[in-house]
Amino acid sequence: MWSRRGVLDRLHQRDPDYRLTRRATRLTLVGCLAFYGCRYGLGNPIMATYALLGVVATGVFAPLPGRPAQRTRTLLAALPVVWMLVAAGTVLAANPWAAAAGMFVVGFTVAFAGVGGPRLIGLAGAFQLFYILACFPPYQPDTLPARLAGVTLAVGLVGVAQVTLWPGPAPVTFAQRLAGAARGVAAFVAALADVLAGQPGADEEARRRHARADDAVEQTQMWRLPPTERATSASRRDRALRDATTGLHQTVRIAEALLPNGAATTDVDAAALLRSCAASLRRSADALSGTEPASPDAAVAPWGTEPAPPDSAVTTRRRRPDAWRSATASHLRVDTITQTLAQHTDFVASAVRVAGGRRRAVLNNHADRLDTTQPPAGPDVFWYVRRSVPSLYWQRLRTHLTPRSVYFQWALRLAVALAAARLIADTLDLMHGFWVLLAVLTLLRTSAADTSATFGLALTGTVVGAAAGALLLLASPRPETYAVILPLTLLLALGVGPLLGLVWGQALLTLLLIAVFAQLTPTDWQLAGVRLLDVLIGAAVGVVSGILMWPRGGGGELCRRMAAYLDAGAHAIEETVTTLAGRNGGRHAVEAAHRAQALTDASFCQYHSERHDPRLAEVNWEAILAAGHRIVRGAEEFLAGDRARTLTPWWPEPTARLVRRAERLRSAYTDVASHLPQGRFRPVAPDSTATTGVVEQVHQIIQGGERRADVLCLVAVDFWLADLARCLTRVPAPARRAVRTTDDPPSPGP
Repeated sequence: MWSRRGVLDRLHQRDPDYRLTRRATRLTLVGCLAFYGCRYGLGNPIMATYALLGVVATGVFAPLPGRPAQRTRTLLAALPVVWMLVAAGTVLAANPWAAAAGMFVVGFTVAFAGVGGPRLIGLAGAFQLFYILACFPPYQPDTLPARLAGVTLAVGLVGVAQVTLWPGPAPVTFAQRLAGAARGVAAFVAALADVLAGQPGADEEARRRHARADDAVEQTQMWRLPPTERATSASRRDRALRDATTGLHQTVRIAEALLPNGAATTDVDAAALLRSCAASLRRSADALSGTEPASPDAAVAPWGTEPAPPDSAVTTRRRRPDAWRSATASHLRVDTITQTLAQHTDFVASAVRVAGGRRRAVLNNHADRLDTTQPPAGPDVFWYVRRSVPSLYWQRLRTHLTPRSVYFQWALRLAVALAAARLIADTLDLMHGFWVLLAVLTLLRTSAADTSATFGLALTGTVVGAAAGALLLLASPRPETYAVILPLTLLLALGVGPLLGLVWGQALLTLLLIAVFAQLTPTDWQLAGVRLLDVLIGAAVGVVSGILMWPRGGGGELCRRMAAYLDAGAHAIEETVTTLAGRNGGRHAVEAAHRAQALTDASFCQYHSERHDPRLAEVNWEAILAAGHRIVRGAEEFLAGDRARTLTPWWPEPTARLVRRAERLRSAYTDVASHLPQGRFRPVAPDSTATTGVVEQVHQIIQGGERRADVLCLVAVDFWLADLARCLTRVPAPARRAVRTTDDPPSPGP
C-alpha cells in the first residue's frame, strides 16, 4: 500500500522542482474558470470551446523561455497574431481546399519562423492549434466575435495565472550557465599561471581544474539544453552569447596545450599574462551573472600596463616585451600559446560586452574590422553589432530558406502533413476532424523512426482512453456528469500524463476531450470510437509524411552538413596560410565556412533531439563541429585587417613549410569530409613529415639578429595548424582514436 510520503517521493523523482505539477494545477483552475463561466455562466458553447482549448494551447503547446513575467508579456504580444489566425481560419472554413491551403501556409510559416529563436519556436504549436480549431466546419462567420473573445480570455487568464499562481523559481538562464563555465575556465587558467610560475604541485592542481572546467564548458553546449533555454535567436544578444560560448570552448582547448609544457618550462611573463586572462574571465562571468556590468575593462591588460580604463577598448594587439628576442624554442611555443589564449579571452570579453548591451567599446576597437557593406561572413567577427534587429532576423531567414536546413525540412514536412490531414478529414466527413490535425501536431516528429515509434504508443493510449470513455458514456451520458469530472480530467491530462509518458498522456487526453465535448453537444458512447478513428488517421498521415520527406531527419542532414562544413573549413585552412604567404588574396573559403556553420549547428542540435542512428556512432560529430569553429575563428584572427604577404618577403623557407603543411591538412580534412555523408570515418595514415620544425627555424632566425616581431606570426600559424591537426585526431569515435592523422602536432616540450 502506498503511503502519502511514498507518493510524494515518486512525484519528486519525476518532477524535481514540481514544475509540471504547478503548471497542471494552475491551468486546471484557469481552464475550469474560463469554461464554466462561458458555458454555464454566459450560455455560449462556442466561446467556452475556444476559451478552454485556448488555455490548453497557450499553457501546454507554448513552452516559452524566461521568467513568468517575461512569458506573460510574450503571450500578450502574440495576441494580435492569434486573432488573425482565428479570423483567417473562420473565413477559410467555407471551402475545404481554401482551408487546406491556409493550413499549409500557416503550418509552414509558423514552423519556419522558429529559426528566429526559442520564443517563436514555443509559440508555433499554439499558433497552429488556433488556426486548426477555427478552420473546421461548420462555416459560421457570425460566431467570430465569440471565438475571439474566448481566445482573448484564455490568453489573458493564462498570462495572469503564470505571474500570480505558484510561479515557481526563476529558471537558470543560458547567460548564468555561461557565467559558471567562465569561472571554471578562469580557475583553470589561473592554475596554469601557477604552473608557468614554477609553483610546486601546481601541475596536479591544474589538471584537476582542467577536468572541472571542461565539464562546465560542456554543459553550455546548445544541444544539451532544452530548446527554451538555448541562445539561438537572431538577436545581437544571443549571437554574442553564442560567440562567447565558442570562445570559452576554444580557450579551454588552447589552454590544454600548456599542460605538458608546465613541467619543463618556466615563464614569468607568460604567467602574468595568464593571470590577467583569468581576471578577465572572472569579470566576464560577473557580467553574465548580473553581479557586475559588462564594462570594457574586462579586457586583458597588455604586459607591463595597468588594466584598461572604463571607456577604453579591448585590444588583442598587445605589446610584447623584448624578452622574446632571447627566448628558447620552448619559450616561443609557450609565448604563442598564451598570446593565442589571450586573444580568445579578449574575444570572450567583447562578446559578453555586446550581450550586455555595451557595444560602444567593441565598435571603437573593431572599427577597422567592422564593415557593414560586407556580407555577414569573413573576418568581421562582430559584423552583427552595427546591423539592425530586423535585418539580423531577415538574414537568418534567408540563410535557412533552403532544403538543406533542418528548420526548412521540418516546416515543410509539418505543413504538408497538416494540409493533407485537413483534406482527408473533409473528404471522409469526420465528425471531429479537428482531432485528426491535433494528432498530427502532437505525434509528428523530425524523423520517420521517431514518428513510427510514437505511432504504436499513441494508438495504445488512445485505445485505453477511448475504452474508458465509452464505458463512462454508457454509464452516464448526461452532461452534468462531465461538468463534475472536468477538473479531474484536466488535472490528470495536464499533470499526470506528461509524467507517465506518451501512452498515459494519450489516454488521459482522450478522456479530457470526451469530457469537454460531452458538455457541448448531445452525444453517446460512439464519441469514443470517433476519437480513436481520428487519432489513427492523424497518426497514419504523420507516419507517411515522415517516410516520404527527409525520413532520416536531423541524422541524415547532419552527415551532409558536417561534410560540407569540414570541406569548406579545409579550403579555409589553405586559403588563410596562402593569403598570409602572399600567394592568394581571396577569402571565399572562409566565407563559405561561415555560411555552412549556421546550417551545421542547427542540424547538430536536431540530431541530439532524435533517436540516434547506431550507424552514425563511428564518428565524433561534436569534434567535427569544434574543429570547424577552430578553423573559422583562427582564420578570422589571421585575416583581420590587411595581413596578406605578412610572411613571405623576409622568411621564405619557414613560410614554404607552413604552406606545405596547410596543403597536407587541407587534403586530410577533405578526405575525411568525403566519407562523412555516409556517416563513416576513414583513418588517415601517419606521415613522417608531421613535425615541421618551424619554431626551431624561427628561433634560429631570431638568434641571427631578427628584430621584427612579425616573425612570431610564423610560430602562431604553426601552432594553429598543429591545433587543427589535433582536432582531426578527435573525429573518430573514442574506440577508433588509436590511429594518428597525417599531421599530428609536435610535442610542445623543450
